[in-house]
Amino acid sequence: MPNVRIELYAGRTPEQKAACARDIVDAVVRNLGAPPEVVQVVFVDVERHDWHTGGRMPPPAPVKA
Repeated sequence: MPNVRIELYAGRTPEQKAACARDIVDAVVRNLGAPPEVVQVVFVDVERHDWHTGGRMPPPAPVKA
């Protein structure tokens, strides 16, 4: 049972995550030979202010027009 965990900034829509999950499942099936019904994709939303790289706070989120 391949399990793919994706940590990302919060804010993606369910539709964006579903499209990404479909592509990931397809890639796992194609490259690892796993049946699609056993491939799991887990999205972990992380608030931008909780994601630090190199000891630094992340830049502010871009402003949506």
